[in-house]
Amino acid sequence: MIAVTGPLWLWSGEGASWHFLTVPEDLAGEIRAESLARRGGFGSVRVEARVGDVCWRTSVFPQKSGGYILPVKKEVRCRAGIAAGDEVSFELEIL
Repeated sequence: MIAVTGPLWLWSGEGASWHFLTVPEDLAGEIRAESLARRGGFGSVRVEARVGDVCWRTSVFPQKSGGYILPVKKEVRCRAGIAAGDEVSFELEIL
């Protein structure tokens, strides 16, 4: 289980807005090591994510900086009561 705290941030581009949480580079090694044989398209890694009592399955995507980003869809943000700019504690389990 990987535990991280960081801001929920908004990326807007190409006509769409997306919300993300960042897994910093110093924690990304665990994701890379555990997922060597299971990476998907774009280097994505399937995870189960948890914010408070809200749990969902998605993928994290690698960043050029060496970390990963976790997309957080609207349904999850609403159920967890979080918004862009909030400091969020979350957990990831690699599937």
